[in-house]
Amino acid sequence: MTTTTERATEPARRQGTRIPARAQIMGWLLLVLVVVLMAIMLIVRQHLYNDSEDQVTQALEQEAGEFVAFAERGRDQRGQPIAGAESLFLSYLEQQYPDQAEALVGVWETPTGLSRPLSQGQEDELERLARDPALLARITSSPLPHGQVDTAAGPMRWLRVQADTGTGERAWFVTAHFTAGSIADTERTVRMLLLISAFGVLLAAALSWVVAGLILAPIRQVRQTAAEISEQDLTRRIPVAGRDDIAALSDQFNAMLDRLEDAFRIQRQFVDDASHELRTPITIVRGNLELLGDDPAEREEVVRLCTDELDRMTRIVEDLLILAKADRPDFVRPAPVSLAELTSDIEAKARSLADRQWSLEAIGEGEVAVDEQRVTQAMIQLAQNAVQHTQPGARIKVGSALRQGVVSLWVTDTGPGIAPGDVEKIFDRFAHGPGPGKGGAGLGLAIVKAIADAHHGRVRVLSAPGEGATFGLELPAFPPHAPTEETTA
Repeated sequence: MTTTTERATEPARRQGTRIPARAQIMGWLLLVLVVVLMAIMLIVRQHLYNDSEDQVTQALEQEAGEFVAFAERGRDQRGQPIAGAESLFLSYLEQQYPDQAEALVGVWETPTGLSRPLSQGQEDELERLARDPALLARITSSPLPHGQVDTAAGPMRWLRVQADTGTGERAWFVTAHFTAGSIADTERTVRMLLLISAFGVLLAAALSWVVAGLILAPIRQVRQTAAEISEQDLTRRIPVAGRDDIAALSDQFNAMLDRLEDAFRIQRQFVDDASHELRTPITIVRGNLELLGDDPAEREEVVRLCTDELDRMTRIVEDLLILAKADRPDFVRPAPVSLAELTSDIEAKARSLADRQWSLEAIGEGEVAVDEQRVTQAMIQLAQNAVQHTQPGARIKVGSALRQGVVSLWVTDTGPGIAPGDVEKIFDRFAHGPGPGKGGAGLGLAIVKAIADAHHGRVRVLSAPGEGATFGLELPAFPPHAPTEETTA
């Protein structure tokens, strides 16, 4: 039976389709293409049908109009007057040459019914009409002057006009057109379009498969690179070519890998630094506890030593946590602050560190955008560093200045100074400067440098052996993306 805990640890079932992206792209492209081609074929088919119908209508109306004009003249081709329905139809039909699938029929009424029609046209169609008096009767008796009927030869459209015979006889002239041929032509055209469209769909399927593969190739490379990346190897990157969306994706993926590599580097460094620096106090505490005796004075001394080592471990952990946070975007939060007030507060807090001759060397005037707490932390660390390398009663000066958009804060001592070759090393983690104050963890100046870097500034050191040293911060008065006085008002 599956418990609630087991169900909670089961991976969530993935939603969505298992169809590869390449197949999905090809499928959607083909679907759109097929829909468009089907719409085009339907439109073309309807257009061809309508065009065929229009041509038949024009042909029927043209033949009917020519007959009406001939009947109104009332004379044959020799100029002789025409009298009677039979003479009218004979005179007109003998000079007509109907088109294929077209028939011209003249029919009149006699006392015994409709006469045998006089006609002109294709032989098969005329035979069908002549042998189907019922069809002629339906046409002549229809209340409408035009229509369509089904015959053995297929659909037939007809147009009927009243014939003026001049003798009072009832006669009609019928123009007929069999549309099976035009419909067959239209269907052949549509079938040809269908075959061409099917070939086009197959060609488009092949091309879309190839093109989709080319487009998705960088994405596959991203996936393969992501699959090969592990915590032990974060150095792999995706080559970027072009400036399209895929290139932008590769850039973002590489940037993410950079951030991950930095995060893992910081994590490993934190673990290495902590294990390296905490090993000694842990060993001291364990050794003293293992040798702890029953003597109260000895026990009190061991407790004091262990407490000191635990305090030192606490300070080391706190400093390491500060350095671990230094690469985070929110490590510093610049805000407008008065440089004069900031300098006075730093000098006042530094006085409580030790018995030294503290003084303000200079005070800068103006508003600057810095993280007041972090800058104070860095300056107090520099002041503590000056205390560690000077004797009681020594002179230590604190100052600040604001020139050309750069704010400078510094601490000057009269200690042993620093050799030029040691200036760069003292800002590394667990590095110790010369002099009697080298018993610390060696993280203070590393924290100062991290705070300066987070402000887009730098640490400045001016020193010579035996002549004291000046440690200072040079920070932009308004770093990028820092709020101004107007935005915080």
